Amino acid sequence: MSMISAPSLQRITASKLADMLLANTGQPSSDSTVAIVDVRDDDHIGGHIKSSLHFPSRSLDATMPTLVRKLADKDVVVFHCALSQQRGPSAALSYLRAKEGSLSSATAAASRRSAEVPEGEGAGGAKKQQLVYILDRGFVGWQEVYGPDERLTEAYRKEIWEDEY
Repeated sequence: MSMISAPSLQRITASKLADMLLANTGQPSSDSTVAIVDVRDDDHIGGHIKSSLHFPSRSLDATMPTLVRKLADKDVVVFHCALSQQRGPSAALSYLRAKEGSLSSATAAASRRSAEVPEGEGAGGAKKQQLVYILDRGFVGWQEVYGPDERLTEAYRKEIWEDEY
């Protein structure tokens, strides 16, 4: 039984995420150690955080194993939807539970293999714990500050956001 619950999910502010994305090169990139997962559905129009991955919430159950594999090497994973009140937190929770399930399976397989590996050989250093966040105030909050910033936001259409929220 998982100990992960919605109230235990951590949030990150738009400004802290922007600082993380710009820290190394001044531009977000796909080889970054930070991954942003946008789970908006039809409301994905009007812009998105640069280098974010779009995994619509309505298909997330089917694509979760792919997402867990794709993000395995990331240090930080940030989920968001429009407001990060339902879909974003739900996706993060599903991700953490799926990741926990895949780690349990991998640990069991490694335990079986370790019986076959002589002591002192095999596994390297322990991998750092992945941090998973929810973007506070979602894309609505993000676009209010960083929408026009082309270093951080792609395909931004201000007119869509003026009347939406």
